[in-house]
Amino acid sequence: MEKIRFDNRVAIVTGAGEGIGKEYAMDLAKRGAMVVVNDIGTHQNKGKTADLVVQSIKELGGQAVANYDSVATMAGGRNIVDTAVDHFGKVDILVCNAGILRDRTFMKMTEQEWDDVISVHLKGTFCVTQPAVKKMKENGYGRIVFTASSSGMYGNFGQSNYGAAKMGVVGIMNTLKLETSRLNIKINTVAPNADTGMTKGVFSDEVTKRIKPEFNTPIVTYLCSEENQESGSVFTMSAGWFARSAMVSGNGACIGDASRPIYAEEVRDQFEQIKSLEGAKPYEHCGLIYALGQPLTGR
Repeated sequence: MEKIRFDNRVAIVTGAGEGIGKEYAMDLAKRGAMVVVNDIGTHQNKGKTADLVVQSIKELGGQAVANYDSVATMAGGRNIVDTAVDHFGKVDILVCNAGILRDRTFMKMTEQEWDDVISVHLKGTFCVTQPAVKKMKENGYGRIVFTASSSGMYGNFGQSNYGAAKMGVVGIMNTLKLETSRLNIKINTVAPNADTGMTKGVFSDEVTKRIKPEFNTPIVTYLCSEENQESGSVFTMSAGWFARSAMVSGNGACIGDASRPIYAEEVRDQFEQIKSLEGAKPYEHCGLIYALGQPLTGR
């Protein structure tokens, strides 16, 4: 089996001081990548988590540098990318993994709890990716992996802020894949599941034994590779199970002739057909965007 390698490739992994991000960074480094390990650390050990990962990589003979900037500001995002360029000359790979939780039921959630999560997960993805894509465009190559969550795709009690941010990330991917399709930049999103410091106390002891952070790494490593030609897909994984997840559209019902009025009563009478997912297809293959006889295009 030919091994996937990243020799002469430069990777950035955000939130890589521990947990899933650390596993991503370590595997990329073991396979030859030069890695920027980004993590703001904890209040008690600010920056030290990134330093420890860098030390581990270097002890294995790899190349890495730590970065402590927050992903939640444009200045921080630029500094993260500049760290890669200043130390290794370019950016080939970006894994947006940094994240926080501020769980609260919707009726009790504060504005600050909402803003904190949106800033790190959603705005943070924008702040780091924009400067990274500019560098990738210059080199005509890039591989990007965003992080979503089943909390956004299917819902999870007490995580409206987190779920909203994670589905927003998918929205960024869906647009950015189109804008970079001719630049040899491939962008995909993963929805991992693992027992980490961010999820302590969420899972039972029996479950935590099976959802180790490292079990999420293989598909991220592949999506970061030159071999990967997939772009614009979401992949869900847990305990060694990997699958594509997609928004789908059913066949629906066509009411009227696009000239006469359409009434709520007609929707009511055909609602079972409208909501049916029998024969559903991934969204990009459904007829909605071609309803007027031509695809919709941006300016």
